[in-house]
Amino acid sequence: MTWLAGAAAVAALTFDVDAESPILAQGGHYAEHLTTMSHQSYGPDVGVPRILDLLDDLEVPATFFVPGWVAEQRPGLAASIVERGHEVAHHSYSHRPPTSLTAADERNDFERALAVFESQGITVSGHRAALWEASPQTPGLVAEHGLLYDSSLMGDDRPYLLSAGGVVELPVHWSLDDWEQYAYLPAPQIGSVIESPRKVLELWKAELDGMRFYHCLFTLCLHPFLSGRPGRLLALRELIEYAQSCGDVEFARCRDLAVRASADASVAVRPVSPVVVDPSIYP
Repeated sequence: MTWLAGAAAVAALTFDVDAESPILAQGGHYAEHLTTMSHQSYGPDVGVPRILDLLDDLEVPATFFVPGWVAEQRPGLAASIVERGHEVAHHSYSHRPPTSLTAADERNDFERALAVFESQGITVSGHRAALWEASPQTPGLVAEHGLLYDSSLMGDDRPYLLSAGGVVELPVHWSLDDWEQYAYLPAPQIGSVIESPRKVLELWKAELDGMRFYHCLFTLCLHPFLSGRPGRLLALRELIEYAQSCGDVEFARCRDLAVRASADASVAVRPVSPVVVDPSIYP
């Protein structure tokens, strides 16, 4: 497994800079909810600068998945991330999940995001579906537009190749997503429990230890409006410092990891065909 580059596990720190987009995707009327919008704008306006300082301090690289709408609303945001040595990747345009769109609408949304990044001079190499809800068409779009990787699926805990176009899949999992731990709003309801950062740190350290044992990819998915808050960011700092102290964990940008995985003959190839359903059983 040369994609590991001699490490016991590779850690990909990823940040989904969603800002207001996932709330607006549930209804444009939420734009009139000032408190809700301020809850979301905290991410790019406060959380991202704080996260970038943390990454600088600990000298670790990261990948930031940014919806095109967010990059468009804040024209300097993507560039400010790239200037600090990190990667910006495609995260839809509107943060509407592909499973809720027609094939034509998914294509339009996908290509609209690409156009935003092109207009800002930002090169994107990878993609993550909104809400991790990839459709059967999603891998083909990623391959058609020449992107190296996707990071939306859960078919393994190591990188694998999608049979559609040889796209590298950098798998994710709910246990390594801060949304399930911290997300809360009265309306729209995006979560109902706010966990202690200490409990979350314990969970993520246990997952990292397991992945070190089994030689896996630790893809941590964080949202700046959630994990950019002070106590949670201190827990993230402690997690990174713990991984560094292990001496066998490498931190990598997703694009760099995808390049290594695509050249590794041991990486599995997995089909992406939709499941065939018998309507007499599953109507």
